Amino acid sequence: MPVFRKIFLLGFVLVLLGGCRQHKQPSLSGEDPVEVADFIGFFQPLNLPYQYGDTSLLKKEKDSLLISYKIFTQFVPDSILRKVFGKGVKPKIYALGKVEVKKAETYLFVKTVTPDKKTVFILSFDTKQQFIAGMAVLKPDNSNATTQSFVMDRRYTIIKTVLLKNADGSLSEGRDVYVLNADAKNFTLIMTDALNDKVTELINPIDTLPRKNKLAADYTNGKMNLVSVRDGRRSDRITFFIHMDKNNGVCTGELKGEARITSPSTAEYREDGDPCVLKFIFSSTAVMLKEQEGCGSRRGLNCSFDGSFARKKYIKPVTNSKPKGKK
Repeated sequence: MPVFRKIFLLGFVLVLLGGCRQHKQPSLSGEDPVEVADFIGFFQPLNLPYQYGDTSLLKKEKDSLLISYKIFTQFVPDSILRKVFGKGVKPKIYALGKVEVKKAETYLFVKTVTPDKKTVFILSFDTKQQFIAGMAVLKPDNSNATTQSFVMDRRYTIIKTVLLKNADGSLSEGRDVYVLNADAKNFTLIMTDALNDKVTELINPIDTLPRKNKLAADYTNGKMNLVSVRDGRRSDRITFFIHMDKNNGVCTGELKGEARITSPSTAEYREDGDPCVLKFIFSSTAVMLKEQEGCGSRRGLNCSFDGSFARKKYIKPVTNSKPKGKK
């Protein structure tokens, strides 16, 4: 082989090796400072929806995912950890993964561990890789009767769920729904279903609205499952209220809004800013609901609004008015 060719190949190999050394991910488990780009780059991408339950907290994480407390608090205020673990406590910190929003924020998920407490945090960074906000998204209690989980859906909504096994064997569900408020630098609670707010009597908030539209009626599937339809603000709209309580309270949800009539027998709920898209298919005796896109922020995670509801016969209320001149 000619000498100049050997020199060329040797130089090419040296350039490759130099490039590998240049892009090698630094260790985050030590004490030496790193750049914020290396810190965020350490987290592997996650696919949405991303769900994590309290049983996963029992899993032992790889040492390769460990982040030292010193490096972590270089980019994240230690007050985030102190709210959960107290002053002076330094938990082990593991990188679970990240979600990057194109031309917007980046979310990091970390698992933190001490001998008596395990918690998952969600952290957010802006396009300039500056810290925005952090929140404990999974913080189990010591009760054997509850299970907890969270999910980030495809709209970057965070849904925290608690299931409680009651003494009678039934289940109660509580949910909190959060979104990032970058301007306020926090995760804002936008909806909550309290754990012990179990509905025992169903109240229809649109019952008194006009029902002249031929689709307007109450449609039911059991005592605690209702699709109520009334006239909309315009002739091509209907107002609706849905309450769902399936499997002895395991699956609950509510949705109230206005749907656009798309044909003589169909209507669709679709609103800007709401990931939920719901289709109504009417017949003379029933209505069928079909989720076109996820309505997870309005119901339990392991169920849906899908189903068929029978049309109730409308009985016009009887008035007690008496003819004039008679007592």
